[in-house]
Amino acid sequence: MTTPVSRAPTAQASSFDLGARFPNAVSAETRPNYKGWIVAKENLIEVATALRDEFGYDLLSTVTGVDYFPENKMEVVYHAYKTTGGPGLEFKVQVPREDPVEVPSLINLWPGVDFQEREAWDLLGIRFTGHPDLRRILMWEGYEGHPLRKDWKEAFYEEDFKPFKSRWPDGKFYLAEEKNPLQDNLKFPQNFDPEKWIPEGDALLYGSLARYTLKQEDGLGTDRIVLNMGPQHPSTHGVFRAALTVEGETIVGLKPVIGYLHRNHEKIGERNTYIQNMPFTDRLDYFNSMANNFGYALAVEKLMNIPVAERADYIRVIMAELTRVQNHLIFIGNLLNDLGAMYTPALYAFEERELILDIFEAVSGARMMCNYFRFGGVARDVPEDVMQKIKDLVFERLPAKTDEMDRFLTENEVLVSRLQGVHVIDGETAVKYSVTGPVLRAAGVPYDLRRADAYSVYDRFEFDVAMRSHGDLYDNYLIRLDEIWQSLRILQQAIKQIPQGPINSQKPVYQVRVPAGEAYGRIESPKGELGFYVVSNGKPNAWRYHVRAPSFVNITPLEQICLGTKIADFVALFGVLDVVMGELDR
Repeated sequence: MTTPVSRAPTAQASSFDLGARFPNAVSAETRPNYKGWIVAKENLIEVATALRDEFGYDLLSTVTGVDYFPENKMEVVYHAYKTTGGPGLEFKVQVPREDPVEVPSLINLWPGVDFQEREAWDLLGIRFTGHPDLRRILMWEGYEGHPLRKDWKEAFYEEDFKPFKSRWPDGKFYLAEEKNPLQDNLKFPQNFDPEKWIPEGDALLYGSLARYTLKQEDGLGTDRIVLNMGPQHPSTHGVFRAALTVEGETIVGLKPVIGYLHRNHEKIGERNTYIQNMPFTDRLDYFNSMANNFGYALAVEKLMNIPVAERADYIRVIMAELTRVQNHLIFIGNLLNDLGAMYTPALYAFEERELILDIFEAVSGARMMCNYFRFGGVARDVPEDVMQKIKDLVFERLPAKTDEMDRFLTENEVLVSRLQGVHVIDGETAVKYSVTGPVLRAAGVPYDLRRADAYSVYDRFEFDVAMRSHGDLYDNYLIRLDEIWQSLRILQQAIKQIPQGPINSQKPVYQVRVPAGEAYGRIESPKGELGFYVVSNGKPNAWRYHVRAPSFVNITPLEQICLGTKIADFVALFGVLDVVMGELDR
C-alpha cells in the first residue's frame, strides 16, 4: 500500500490571550504568516516576568535579532517554552533602527540570554541595556561595523544575493583577492594601522574576569593568576579558549573566548538561495550533518506550508537516530581521551561510527557532509541492500557493541573516581541558562523535543525520555548510554513500520519560492535544541537566517559550572557539554 504524504507542519499556538493580560503593552502580530506578540520596549521586562512566573514559560530558548532595513526598524524575537512540554510562545520587541538601537536585557530573568544578546549586539548592533558584560563575542574587538546589518558590505562587495552574475549564467568568475594588491580580502577601519594596533580585547576580557570573580575569603591570602586554556589546547575540542582565574588550583573565575572559527555562516545563509543553504548546514555540527539538515528543512517546510512524504519522514528519523547513536559513542570515546585514557576507547567508538557513515555515504553520496534532506522529503531513497545493512546494525551489531562499551567502562574504577560526585549543573540552574539536551536531562529535567513538542513522526514510536537525577559528570556519561538504547528502540520500530511510497511530496527543483513570513523549526539534536529561525520576503533568498546552536547556548553557564572546581576537572566539565566549534562559532 502506498501512502504518499504525511501531515503538513502545524503552526505554534498559545493557550491564552497575552493581549488581554497587558492591553496597553502587548498587541497580537498582524503581518501575514507571522505569529506571536509585539511587546512595547518599556514593558518588556514586566511582560517577560509574567510569562515566566505566571504562565510557566520557564525556558527562554532563543533570542534573534532581525534588521528590517526597508522599514527602518530592528526587531528582537524571543521563543519561550515550558519544560513540562507543549508548543512555545513567540514575543517580539520592535525599535527604530537609528543609533543607538536599545532594548532592555532579560539577563536577570533568564541568564541564558547572555551570549545570545552579546551575539545580537556584535552582529547587528542592538544594545541590550542592563547587560553587565556587553562585549563582542564572535568578531574581534577592533572590528568595524555590525556585519549582519543589511546595509553592511564586506571588503570587495559584489552583490547582495547568490547566484552572483559573475558565476552564473556568464561563468566569468574572479577571486575578490585579485582586486586587492595585497592579495587579501580585508578592509581595515579608517586611519587604522595594524602594525601599531594594541589589542584591547584582552584588557576587556580580563576586566570582566576581575569584576565577576569570587571575593577573597578570610584567611591566608594567596595570589590569583589568569590561566589561558586554549585556543590551541587539544582538550578544548577545537579553537576554544577559556580564560580562567585560579587561586592555587581552584577556579574562581572563567570567561569563554570564542569566534576563532567564525565565518559569518548566517550572512552567507542570507545570500544563498534556500536550497543552496542545505549543504551549508552540514558544516555547522560536522559530526551530525543529518541533524542539521533536519532542523533547517522543518523551518522552510513550515514557511512553504508543504507536507512531507511519509516514507521520507521515516527515513529522516532513521538517519537522525543513527546520527545520535554515533555522536554519543564518539562522545564517550572522547571523554575517556579527556580523562587520560588516550586513544583506545575513541578508536572503539570510531569503528562503529565508520559503519554508520557507510550508510550515510550509500544514501547521500557523502560520509560527513551529507546534503541529504530536501524540502518535502529527502534527495534519494534507501536501496534495499542498504536497508538490510541498517537492519543488521540496529538489531545486531550496535546493541552488542553498546553493551560492550558499557561493560568495559561503566564500572571502571578510574572512570568512576574521576566522574562520580563532580557536580556539573542542577536542573533549576540549567533551565535558567537555557541549557538543553543530555546535560539538562542528566540534571533531572525530562525535556526532550521528540516528546515535549513532537515533530516529524516521532509521536508514532514508543520510547522513554532518558533522565538521570544527580547532575554530576558520571550521570552525564550514563545519560548518553541511556539515549543510545532509546535511539535503538526508535530505529527498530521505524525499520519495521516504514511504508513504501515516494520520497518527496514536491517535484525536484533547483529553486523554490517561499511565501513571505517567518518560521522557527527546531529538533532534538544529539547536543540539545537545534533551531533555525527563517524570515522570508517572498524572494529566492532568506531575508533572515538564524541558527540557534546548542553548542553556543550550552556553554553560557560554563563559569557557573566550573566555579570552585579544580583545573584538572575543567577539561571533563567542558567535555560533557559536547560542543563542536563549527556550530558554536558558525
